[in-house]
Amino acid sequence: MRNASVGAQTGVGDFNELVARYEKPIFNVVYRILGDYDEAADVTQETFINAYRNFHKFRGDASVFTWLYQIAVNQSRNRLRRRKRPDVAKTESLDTAFLDEAGDAESRDIPDTTHAPHQALERKEMQEKIMAAIEALPAEYREVVVLREMQGLSYQEIVDVTGLSMDNVKTRLSRARAMLRRRLEPYYASE
Repeated sequence: MRNASVGAQTGVGDFNELVARYEKPIFNVVYRILGDYDEAADVTQETFINAYRNFHKFRGDASVFTWLYQIAVNQSRNRLRRRKRPDVAKTESLDTAFLDEAGDAESRDIPDTTHAPHQALERKEMQEKIMAAIEALPAEYREVVVLREMQGLSYQEIVDVTGLSMDNVKTRLSRARAMLRRRLEPYYASE
């Protein structure tokens, strides 16, 4: 049965609602998998174009949310395969300014809501170390970590999105967490 918010015959207006609802979460997962802002924007757009073209094939076996994530992950995998070095993600600092549509410089910086600058700096440095450790993971491990730890998908949703077995998802998550623990242990030991 299809998601009730979509309806049996989805029109452009209904699809625009899907895009509005899921564009940010889809972009976030693609960005975390690819590590490149512009590439993530392209893949996100490709995801929704693909979904629109193939919506008539959507059987409703999974939620629209899971279906879109599956398309996004597959598009991300394809993009990684096309890279010369698929296991090395290009990273871009969120602090780096970029040009908006009007040509004005804008920041991707996440606003700091704390009052202690040194604590904010320490948190930021740790987040950068964690993101670097995640981005250094092989693609198949990075994918499940991003879906579980950063996007909050359940194990079953990860199975649905990736097409892996439940055992493979659990194994990859366990191995990825162990790799992350080894890489980040020196930073936590010093606290």
